[in-house]
Parts: sequence; C-alpha cells; structure tokens
Amino acid sequence: MILGLRTAIYPAPDLVRAKAWYEQVLGMKPYFDEPFYVGFSVGGFELGLIPVGEPSWAGPQPLWGVDDAAAEFQRLVALGAAALQPVTDVGGGIKVAAVLDPFGNRFGIIENPHFDPGAVR
Repeated sequence: MILGLRTAIYPAPDLVRAKAWYEQVLGMKPYFDEPFYVGFSVGGFELGLIPVGEPSWAGPQPLWGVDDAAAEFQRLVALGAAALQPVTDVGGGIKVAAVLDPFGNRFGIIENPHFDPGAVR
C-alpha cells in the first residue's frame, strides 16, 4: 500500500555546488552529506541530491513510502509496471526501487523506517 510522499531526488552532477545552493535556498545544512548523496529534511520530507543523472525540466524523482519495498515492487510489476530499478538497500534500513508505469513514467518507492509522520507539517 502506498503511504505517501517521502523523498524528492534531484540530479546534481556538481554536488558541492548544488549542496551550497540548496543550503541557501532551504536555510539549513544537510542532515546527510556523503559523496553519493546529500539529504535535507524539509518539513518532515526529504530533498535529496545525487551526483548522477541529468538535471532537466522533467523534474525530481519522488519516492512514495511503502511498508515493504520488496512486496510493493512485486505488486507494481504484477499490476503491469516494468521493473526499472530493483529493490536496493541504501543503508540504515532504507530500501528504494522504481518501476515504469504502463505509460512510461518513473514511479519510485521507498521503505524508510526513519520516516516520522509526526514531523510532517
């Protein structure tokens, strides 16, 4: 079952420059800062920067919260989606995956035991 939006990922090939810009935009430092990912907690949601991908007007890659990424991934495929990114453990008990919906859109999911619905505003 889809629980709600958790994360929006923005490609940022120049991660150092992007981190500095988003620090200014958001008025805060990232809570997670590694060469492969920079994460900001914004109103209970996450804005993430990754050093791969091509930034474009097509926008960020939202991740929809799920209780069980593996089960939901299989359910989405069974409903006609095409596997795009298999379930991947990205550390800290967090798992992500993505499918292409039947219309060609990327649909990302995230199992994040650290998400605090009480922090959402």
